[in-house]
Amino acid sequence: MDRSNLTRICKALPGATCSDPWGGGHDAWKVGDKMFALVGAQDLGVSVKCADTETAQMLIEVGLAVKAPYIHRSWVLLTWEGLAEDELRHRVETSYDLIRAGLPKKVQAALDKAPHHPS
Repeated sequence: MDRSNLTRICKALPGATCSDPWGGGHDAWKVGDKMFALVGAQDLGVSVKCADTETAQMLIEVGLAVKAPYIHRSWVLLTWEGLAEDELRHRVETSYDLIRAGLPKKVQAALDKAPHHPS
């Protein structure tokens, strides 16, 4: 897996946008101006939000992820090496859903009307 796989998955999510807020080659995928996926400039993998710190810790313990640097403990870094596409898609969509659910209802409703970017 790599950035191009991530881009294809993220573009298919309603209202998903990508920017490089810190410069230097980061991909910060956002919905409603809230980040749900992040690729650092070193391009080691993608950081995603988990439902809670316990889920993040479990993913780390079973070897599916590592601690995401500089982000809350409920986030993990999925390294590209050995990452299956279905696992990447599941984790990115879960992160997106968690972030989207925290947005104001009016913003969520507008996302349903946003242009859909096919993969």
